[in-house]
Amino acid sequence: MPDERHVGASGLTRSRWHAGLAHLVLLACAAVSAGCAIVPAGSLPVQSSTKAYPPWGRTPQGGRSFVVSDIDNVPDLYGDITNPDLVLFLAGNQFMVVPDLIDAFRAEHPQYQRIFVETLPPGILASQIEQGALVLSNLKIDLKPDVYAAGAPRITQMQQATGIFDTTVAYADNRLAIMVRRGNPTQVHTLTDLGNAAVRVSMPNPAWEGIARQIEDMYRRAGGQALNDRIMKTKVADGTTVLTQIHHRQTPIRLMLGQADAGPTWYTEAFFQHMIGNPVDLVTIPDSSNLRVTYVAASLKAAPHPQAARDFITFMQSPRAQAVYRKYGFLPVAAQPKSH
Repeated sequence: MPDERHVGASGLTRSRWHAGLAHLVLLACAAVSAGCAIVPAGSLPVQSSTKAYPPWGRTPQGGRSFVVSDIDNVPDLYGDITNPDLVLFLAGNQFMVVPDLIDAFRAEHPQYQRIFVETLPPGILASQIEQGALVLSNLKIDLKPDVYAAGAPRITQMQQATGIFDTTVAYADNRLAIMVRRGNPTQVHTLTDLGNAAVRVSMPNPAWEGIARQIEDMYRRAGGQALNDRIMKTKVADGTTVLTQIHHRQTPIRLMLGQADAGPTWYTEAFFQHMIGNPVDLVTIPDSSNLRVTYVAASLKAAPHPQAARDFITFMQSPRAQAVYRKYGFLPVAAQPKSH
């Protein structure tokens, strides 16, 4: 499990939040100094009222519901774990698309009704593939994925190292933003503002969150190595930067509970929090100084359900799947790599 040495020395590690997330882990387990802007709440869709704790959005129907906010909510395991027709490992930044995406896939391929999805960080999913199972306290999940989806660099690195993938296809792009508490009370407008001693930062952990590498690169572009060291070393040591213990899903919770002021994250994360009515705002980063990343889905050569894997890979570029990703703020692939 994640090493708590990475967590800052603030009260977060002793709070109700930490207790809940620790248990959740067991259960579920280029300057940017100008041009940034807060996206007002009224400019983004709002569908429901404030809900601090996941699961967020629509959950599977049928059976006994057992969700206890802050303790038993298992937000990153979705669907049918028993005898699935298709097993998907999707990088955690896509958790919000899963219900609509699976509905759309079933509409085109009704033969696949039992689908299991994990939306943990890509590094953890990669380790799960390598080690053969995921252990959550007393629960062991040894389902093998048919499809693994992550950022393009990780897919390339894994393929070069292991050759485990069959077909790959790029299907969506994303970019970075800064999520802040509603009204932005600490006046965070650029990445350099995250270096201020008074700003409490929730930061993805570089140990398992791929987004952290892009963010650290942007810190260096914005303020050199000095800014990166201030945020990732000095502020971690004094507790004003707190790294995620498992998932960037922790950042909006920390903001909503008043335990952090800002957190660099994917644009789609903040967009989704607006969509469901949670009290966060989005500080945009101009395209000229932002980083754009491409997500790639890869079917595994050893997929337990090879035809389902092929059908899903093809589906990811279909108009129906692309419409789901656009709904949640993802961008079309800028320069489409050829699938193989």
